[in-house]
Amino acid sequence: MNLQKLILTKNDCYKAGRKIKPRGIMVHSTGANNPYLRRYVGPDDGLLGHNPYNNHWNQPRPDGQQKCVHAFIGKLKNGTIATYQTLPWDHRGWHAGGKANDTHIGFEICEDSLTDRNYFNAVYREAVELCAYLCQQFGLTEKDIICHSEGAKMGIASKHADVMHWFPKHGKNMDTFRAEVKKELEKLKGGATVTEKNVPSSWAKEAWEWAKKEGLLDGTRPKDGLTREEFAVVLKRLVDKK
Repeated sequence: MNLQKLILTKNDCYKAGRKIKPRGIMVHSTGANNPYLRRYVGPDDGLLGHNPYNNHWNQPRPDGQQKCVHAFIGKLKNGTIATYQTLPWDHRGWHAGGKANDTHIGFEICEDSLTDRNYFNAVYREAVELCAYLCQQFGLTEKDIICHSEGAKMGIASKHADVMHWFPKHGKNMDTFRAEVKKELEKLKGGATVTEKNVPSSWAKEAWEWAKKEGLLDGTRPKDGLTREEFAVVLKRLVDKK
């Protein structure tokens, strides 16, 4: 997980200053074809890139609405994937449109065209690791994770379809998501924290930094396994450079 922080201090939600005791996590997606974090998080910190429309959420009522989430997952200006924390985790967010605001941490995954499997796999994995991290922080389990559409069915969120309009297009759903968070938590028991897990080992650091600089790897998940399709991408990037 590539976790960054830029708190949306100008948003009315942050200014309200209300706190919660997190009892769950709610997964959202943005509903717009724009995978770049700069659309929602600002101002530019050097990693995000400039938003010429200045329509990010670090303003009192973004898009004229009362809304704010605890984090966003999407692309940095260089195309790599990151998570940006945008509210303190125990701050009451404006994300669910219902009672879940009083109980759940909510984060948004930036949508693209919904057809790019590589992008989906990257943000899906980032979301799994974010949820594992939050579960560690607040004593939660995978059973405490729902998406917005599940919250609507439970009567604790407004009527939205996310993320079940997107995940099934790539063979995933909230049950597979929770199962992968559970696996991630099991890996972490008695071992490294999520943050430590995503720092390269000392013996690999030089090679890791070289691969990032050369654009062969995106700089995330140094200790995760490499799938065949990811290996194919690395090989293609290497051949293209030559």
